[in-house]
Amino acid sequence: MQEQEIAVQHDWFPMRRRVTREVRVRDIGIGGANPLRIQSMLTCSTFDTAACVEQTQRLAAAGCEIVRLAAPTVRDAANLANIRAETGDIPLVADIHFKPEAAFEAAQHVDKIRINPGNYADRKMSPPQSSQNSQLEYDDIAYAEAIERARTRFEPLVRLCQQRGISMRIGVNHGSLSDRIMHRYGDTVEGMVESALEFTRFARDLGFHDLIFSMKASNVKIVIAAYRLLADRLDALGWDYPIHLGVTEAGDGEDGRIKSAIGIGALLADGIGDTLRVSLTEDSVEEIPVARAIACIAPSLMWRAEGSPLPTTHLPSPYHYTRRPSQAVGTIGGSHPVRILAAATQPAEPNFLADAIAPSCIEIDPRNDTAIAALNATDTPTLVTLPDGLDLPIIGAYRLLAAHLDPRHPILLKDTLDGKSCSAHSCAEDSRLASAIILGSLLCDGIGDAVLVRRAPRSLETAYNILQACGVRLYKTEYIACPSCGRTLFDLRETTARVKEATSHLTGLKIAVMGCIVNGPGEMADADFGYVGGAPGKINLYVGKTPVAFHIPQEQAVERLVALIKEHGRWQDPCELEKSTTQPEASFP
Repeated sequence: MQEQEIAVQHDWFPMRRRVTREVRVRDIGIGGANPLRIQSMLTCSTFDTAACVEQTQRLAAAGCEIVRLAAPTVRDAANLANIRAETGDIPLVADIHFKPEAAFEAAQHVDKIRINPGNYADRKMSPPQSSQNSQLEYDDIAYAEAIERARTRFEPLVRLCQQRGISMRIGVNHGSLSDRIMHRYGDTVEGMVESALEFTRFARDLGFHDLIFSMKASNVKIVIAAYRLLADRLDALGWDYPIHLGVTEAGDGEDGRIKSAIGIGALLADGIGDTLRVSLTEDSVEEIPVARAIACIAPSLMWRAEGSPLPTTHLPSPYHYTRRPSQAVGTIGGSHPVRILAAATQPAEPNFLADAIAPSCIEIDPRNDTAIAALNATDTPTLVTLPDGLDLPIIGAYRLLAAHLDPRHPILLKDTLDGKSCSAHSCAEDSRLASAIILGSLLCDGIGDAVLVRRAPRSLETAYNILQACGVRLYKTEYIACPSCGRTLFDLRETTARVKEATSHLTGLKIAVMGCIVNGPGEMADADFGYVGGAPGKINLYVGKTPVAFHIPQEQAVERLVALIKEHGRWQDPCELEKSTTQPEASFP
């Protein structure tokens, strides 16, 4: 189509939040001149009216403005009428996968419908079937026919939303792209964006514009790239729809918070996003203070300088992660992993050591063309960073430095330019979130060869966790764990804790814990092993995206998961993984 030929260009230095139309969800406006809106999702069965009402009221009391509920069946969707009758004016959203008939029922009772175009109308085959079924080979004619089938199934829902005056989120998940999209685009951010745009065209053809979009994944680099491409494509088309931000299957504890801060915060600092939900494998009320903190911190990091367009000569692609090339200075840069340095004033952390000796480092104001030109004219690579006290937003300043600097020079990233280590009286969680947004955003851009955390307590541990969350350096087991919802087939928090207890001593391994199969197999694209609810009380185990064991009784499933890890040669006993105390200490003034 002609619109697919429109060139898009990402603005690395936004001066303001992306301008959108307003879309209403009951009495709450999203986009336009409205503030960032905070959302969450219920963890209980949608058929349990009392539990849903109680959770909704607790979320609203905590500051949640919009509440979402899973509606996996028509029966669940019909019960939304009872929940709606007891929750007052709190905006409710029905979350739909697979069943258009459930969406049609739910749309009669709620204020907004969320549909996933990857599984709303298209077939999904399991990986073994997909590789053997020739019907999944789509030529242009078959592809066009499949689009029309999707249009036919989708249009009745659009018309009902128009009649009732309710809005819709077209929510794409990286883990559940349709086989048709996968065949044409592969497992790419381009496929995610096209999946959303197809359904947008269906809605626009009917004159329906109360649309909001999301591009969720468990990999933060994919999250950032997909949302950037979506926003840029929408703007190039002149479609001013607002955007809902989130990182799906982020996990729990500090890991889940840091991962969410990086994915959501990096986009808010880019001026993208009108509403957000932090997805933690915890009580959903715990998501709200994290979301509010991210919404407060990240927008202040936007570039606000006026003037001519800023250079992007040496910056990586905004839509596909590549690490900025550099030459090694000691053990920093080049092919070395991103290193962690420590400030000389930081207190010791017995379990976390800085891991590189800091070489001499030059501090350069990225606006000082003379100093940069002189450095670029030298033959020897030099470690470069920003000076403290610089009067520029830190993310934009590092991007400007990377844009000017010859690629052979490695870059040291700082999380603050005030020259101070953290205060004992500062908010520890907010400090860690801020460090994660700043460093994580730049690392996901592909910028940075070493990091220095000064503003967060337990700065070395925070640094390691940021690198782990970005996927640029793994030092422990990573858990891709979905937040519980009405589709979940077991106690997700208790199960995740049991899986962690058995496997948390492993290093460099990714394990997915999924409550159901809606997004499970796809979001496990990055995982080595998966533990997925297949039926009530039954678990399916995966290696990567391939199911290898089915209907295991839940009480046996963790033991079987451990056996599977051992079978694939990825197991180590805890005694083999005791931390070495011979790592070099690195300090920086």
